[in-house]
Amino acid sequence: MTSGTRGPRGPYRTGIKTREQIVVAAAKAFGEKGYRAASLRQIAADVGLSPAALLRHFERKEDLLAAVLNWWEDETAHRENPDLKGLRAIDQLRTSMAYHLEHRGLLELFITLTAEAANPEHPARDFVQRRYAQVVRTKTDQLLQAVQSGEIPPLTEAEAEADVRALLAVMDGLELQWLLNPDMDLVGTFDRYLDHALTCWRAGARPIL
Repeated sequence: MTSGTRGPRGPYRTGIKTREQIVVAAAKAFGEKGYRAASLRQIAADVGLSPAALLRHFERKEDLLAAVLNWWEDETAHRENPDLKGLRAIDQLRTSMAYHLEHRGLLELFITLTAEAANPEHPARDFVQRRYAQVVRTKTDQLLQAVQSGEIPPLTEAEAEADVRALLAVMDGLELQWLLNPDMDLVGTFDRYLDHALTCWRAGARPIL
């Protein structure tokens, strides 16, 4: 193997590793304490750095938050098969729920930042709004694909979007309840509601919360 294939070495590689450690520590702190309450001083201490050393990697707390959000997207990407369409694609939401059981910290981070982002001044607001809009659009399209393929009787786009928003609300509510009470059967409870929703759509009815 030539040296050109080995990747970064020396101080540069150490800097990348340190930056990654800072981002992971910040994600944990933001998830547990919230963005506002988490301090750069404590995050620096968690990775064995001085505050000044942390600021050499991230000059502002907002810069660190942006890195954490990018890290979160990378960590949670590719949980669903993009080739699946219609109800089979929507059924993959079960995978997301099962994923939370092994990645509680990622869920804590998203739930905490989502709640904080209700404040129009919160620096994560644009990210959270974009993320929700993307998920709603994707799942609405998948439900309409089920209409087009004849899997389910007709739904208007407005009806499909309303049903998707209700489904996501169920997911968010169950996730929050599970964070408060880990003994709750998160996967089983969601599976039962999704089974109900799929049965209703196939019968030409609207799911009931």
